[in-house]
Amino acid sequence: MAVNKRLILKGVDLTIAANSIVSVIGPAHSGKTTLLRVINRMIETQREFLRSGDVLLDGEEVRRINIDALRRRVGLIFATPVPLPGTIYDNIAYGPRLKARPHKSQLADLVEQSLRAAALWDEVKDRLQTSALRLSGGQQQRLCIARTIAVNPEVIMMDEPTSGLDPISTAQIENAMRELKSRFTWVLVTNNVKQAARVSDRVAFFLSGELVEEGEAAQMFTTPRDKRTDDYVSGRIG
Repeated sequence: MAVNKRLILKGVDLTIAANSIVSVIGPAHSGKTTLLRVINRMIETQREFLRSGDVLLDGEEVRRINIDALRRRVGLIFATPVPLPGTIYDNIAYGPRLKARPHKSQLADLVEQSLRAAALWDEVKDRLQTSALRLSGGQQQRLCIARTIAVNPEVIMMDEPTSGLDPISTAQIENAMRELKSRFTWVLVTNNVKQAARVSDRVAFFLSGELVEEGEAAQMFTTPRDKRTDDYVSGRIG
């Protein structure tokens, strides 16, 4: 994967199992965010990009999938929460209204279920018609997760979703990931090695655009096979 003649990713061979949590770790500029942007084809908004190889979703090359359909199947949540202008309710209802025309009662149920899944319902149930922009940072991030859940994707990718959050908000998001693993596949880009150890089934370590090592979380943090991985998870590089 090259952008503006600069090689960003090279030789990446990574399989992500359904209904698992996979963390992608590595120093800055190691290609982690680019990996997510390649998977959901957001990289195509970048000028002069060149990609070789295949990215498969359930065996189908993502470039053969209609881009709107792909992004309904593969959600992406950014480091900085991006609530839509409007109410809390309308933020969650936005995707389902585009996807279909659910009955008002069905939509209300879906909004509640999505907010509950993101551990936000109890905090906002009495103010669904207030602006989403009035929520705290941690609440806004959980709102973005609930908004993604509402369209029922297969994969939810998150790019440093807790980097600016307090420990309580971080724990709420991590708990939601674990509780929802039976419904979704999670791909988490994080610079927080401890977070990756807490939530992950498997971990992939990237360095300078190369997938150095991938394996079960316990093995990656106790007996990594590559010295570069050991140096990173132990804090000697990064």
